[in-house]
Amino acid sequence: MAPKRVELSQEMLLTALGKEWSQAEISDAAELLSGSEGQFPSGIRRLPSELISAVQRERVLAGMLSATAELTYREVSVQDVLDRAGVSRPTFYEHFGNKEDCFLAAFDAVAARLRERLERASLPGENWRARLRLSLEELLAFVAEVPDAAMSLIVDARAACPEALTRRDSLLDHFAACLDDQVRAESPAGDEPPSPIAAAGIVGGIEALLYSRLNRGEAESLEPLLPSLMYFAVLPYEGHEAASEELAVATR
Repeated sequence: MAPKRVELSQEMLLTALGKEWSQAEISDAAELLSGSEGQFPSGIRRLPSELISAVQRERVLAGMLSATAELTYREVSVQDVLDRAGVSRPTFYEHFGNKEDCFLAAFDAVAARLRERLERASLPGENWRARLRLSLEELLAFVAEVPDAAMSLIVDARAACPEALTRRDSLLDHFAACLDDQVRAESPAGDEPPSPIAAAGIVGGIEALLYSRLNRGEAESLEPLLPSLMYFAVLPYEGHEAASEELAVATR
């Protein structure tokens, strides 16, 4: 059975290409793709060639995420990506040197998308616990909405290649630094500042839990974890009583 071909919605294209192309141009691209099984129809194309190339690149990245989530990175071949992306082999090599190059580009794109979502969710003016709760809600929603992307970030990057592991570690370090900065900013004057190890342990623990759940195919059932994750995050900083308050906070 042929693998399912990836489909790029207008929303996905806007997220990926909205900084370089207008909404009208991206809408035209999405419309052309919608009736052609993910491939641009043959014949005259009214879109700029650069936009077509950019969309094809996004299709290859989506194909890599889909193939990796299904087969694991080590088992994926370039042909597996082509089958899902619906592009030719020359098109693949116009954008990427090899499988590893493509996977790293997909990882970077997904990591940037996740960072942007979490930054938008963490509203200024709230205390660090409220901002963390909003960020964790967004993280769990992200995993449920795009499980293929989440698999690449959390599962396959561990075993893909040394550079992927380095980028995964950098992403975790980024989130740990954000948490540590927020907690330190609200620490009472005169109190001993919290150890950065606490933030690293919290982020690492959350990532390990998501790794386990994704490996078991449970990406769509993560929302109930939020109160427990908040308890785990608050406990090292504010103790059991404050952490227990988070168990009673309902998700949005």
